Amino acid sequence: MTPTKPTPAPGSAGSSKPAAPKQTALSALRALVLNVAPVLIIFLVARVALAEAYRIPSGSMEPTLLVGDWLFVNKLRYGPHIPFTDSRFPGYAEPQRGEVAVFESPDQDPAIRISPDQINPTLVKRIIGIPGDTLYMRDGLLFLNGVAQPRGKDSSDFSAGDVVNAPQTLFNWQHGIELKSSHFGEAVEKPTLHNWGPLVIPADNYFMMGDNRDNSVDSRYYGIVPRRNFRGRPTFVYYSFDMERGVDYFRAITEIRWRRLGTWIR
Repeated sequence: MTPTKPTPAPGSAGSSKPAAPKQTALSALRALVLNVAPVLIIFLVARVALAEAYRIPSGSMEPTLLVGDWLFVNKLRYGPHIPFTDSRFPGYAEPQRGEVAVFESPDQDPAIRISPDQINPTLVKRIIGIPGDTLYMRDGLLFLNGVAQPRGKDSSDFSAGDVVNAPQTLFNWQHGIELKSSHFGEAVEKPTLHNWGPLVIPADNYFMMGDNRDNSVDSRYYGIVPRRNFRGRPTFVYYSFDMERGVDYFRAITEIRWRRLGTWIR
């Protein structure tokens, strides 16, 4: 009779119990991705579709907006732009005359670019003309459909000078949408900063101007803005600091404009 081989007792040296599996680098990475991905997706969706921050880099919208203001921009209003495309999701409102809006600039001439590589910078201006409006300016006074417009928040003094009265070749694009002759008067042959138009705003396009009109590179220079270029409407100033005062690198803390925080933009 063949003797049977004894079975090792549990825990004895002869036991073949498998070792506990160790977490590999791959599984750790997978766990990290599963934890972080949902948060990242929510952040990106919120940034693309809901709201975004925007900083005022120039004085073209003074006194409404100041250099160093940080704006909370509602992107749902006009319809969120789909990145890397010319498409957008539907919004719940159309741009209205008088609103302040954030938009992507039409192609800018090298002479007016903030930096050489910024052909289509993101800007913030006020909507002055909507489709079908007739706009023109005489001696610094803006006319909308034949009615003179109060300067309102405009901080310019419209003083006469060589700059405002000199013909601008960059304004020549205006001849493509101007009224050659109408009851608004003859079209300006050589447009200047204070004298141009009358222009008729085409469908799906808007005319944008800064409130500080003598210190604003706007639609007078780079042309009308297509509806698809709109990115949102700024709603309030959530942070602001004086970028000219104080010490470099500390201004954002020491030169906060406390009174501007929470200011609604109109």
